[in-house]
Amino acid sequence: MTDLKQLAERLEKEGIDVLHVGLFDYASSFRERRLRRDQFLAWARDPRFSNTLPYWDNSDNLFGGGPYLTEALKLDFASLRPYGFEPNAATIIAEYAGDNKGLLPRDVLRKQIERADAMGFEVRAAFEFEVIFLEENAASLREKGFANFTTFMPENKCWSGQTAADQAEFVADLEQTILDHGVSLFAVAGELGPGCFEATLAAETPMKAADDAAFFRIAARSFARSRDMTASFMASMGAPFPGIGGHVVLSLWDKATGKNIFADPSATTNAKAKNFIGGMARLTPEAFALAANTVNAYRRFAPGSWAPKSVTWAEYTFTTAVRSVPSAEDSARLEFRLPGADCNPHLTLALALAGGLDGIEESLTPPDATPFGGPDDIPPGATRLPRDLKDAADRLRASKHAAKCFGETFTNHFAHVCEVEHASLAKAVSAAELARYLEG
Repeated sequence: MTDLKQLAERLEKEGIDVLHVGLFDYASSFRERRLRRDQFLAWARDPRFSNTLPYWDNSDNLFGGGPYLTEALKLDFASLRPYGFEPNAATIIAEYAGDNKGLLPRDVLRKQIERADAMGFEVRAAFEFEVIFLEENAASLREKGFANFTTFMPENKCWSGQTAADQAEFVADLEQTILDHGVSLFAVAGELGPGCFEATLAAETPMKAADDAAFFRIAARSFARSRDMTASFMASMGAPFPGIGGHVVLSLWDKATGKNIFADPSATTNAKAKNFIGGMARLTPEAFALAANTVNAYRRFAPGSWAPKSVTWAEYTFTTAVRSVPSAEDSARLEFRLPGADCNPHLTLALALAGGLDGIEESLTPPDATPFGGPDDIPPGATRLPRDLKDAADRLRASKHAAKCFGETFTNHFAHVCEVEHASLAKAVSAAELARYLEG
């Protein structure tokens, strides 16, 4: 499907009467318009949308840009998918085609996908997300001042068969909601902590994988609201909740042979995989803002948490930043475990790909594997991750490697986006700080 005429024919054939068309912003929010089919087809001859999205913070406050007007769009006809919240409806994703082209997350990822293609590689990727459900709705959260949450499944234990039995109907309904949005799903299961589940999405082409991740979170949040609950993807909610991750799994395939280039007859991490890891180890500390663009994302890296504190790697090990899963078969893959559940999936996958492709192009050597290291261990010579969002923004702006991979225009703009987000909470004082210091 390559043009509007073919799209119109498909909409007619499939009985799609309503289109939700929009763009993903830095928070992975889908900013959309809802149009009836005839109105959509008329609008789509010259599609336009507000140009403000690259200049909004997480609270919809403008911090730059202007003049504010509608900008030309390009519709991604291949992105058409079911819209699970109403019958006979579908979603289609657009991207800017004017002055803001190249600034939003899908554009950044597309550049790395095209780079991989030019190098002779196909990319396959999937995300794993942890999510925490609360027995709170939008009104009760505000009445409580976003404190003293009523937990869901307070008795839950990690991977508990009892939880699976007790919540079988809940999980089945959640799974169906996710599938109704055209998300490729591998599994849903209970995880560590009250109300915590993990959804493992299935491997897809890279853009579809990132789109799936974003729509999964929309579906999960809406499912929770339909039950008078809340689904949270905050990386850290504090006690008694665990930090929660948004890991990305990927592999590269040789276009000429159809072979997974990470697969090795010895079932160990081969040279290409090590080159890929070497590139990730170099770029990630400099451009980590792409995978952690909220203030809260850095709370997850507090001492004692399961999250790694530097870019380590090892085979099979869950406490490293990059987990290699070698195989003699096509299942060989790498897992990027640093991002939190609040990560932007398009930018996170772009970061992993950019670093890895650099590693292959330059035959970079990774640090020594650290199979027995705990998450708080910093191997000798390892570069620590940024301590907060401001540090991450500074490193991104100064990174020559990031500028090469993502372009100076995007790199400087996104560094500013992160600086604005950091400043929004720089003067905020938590209840924990008040309790610790108020009385001296």
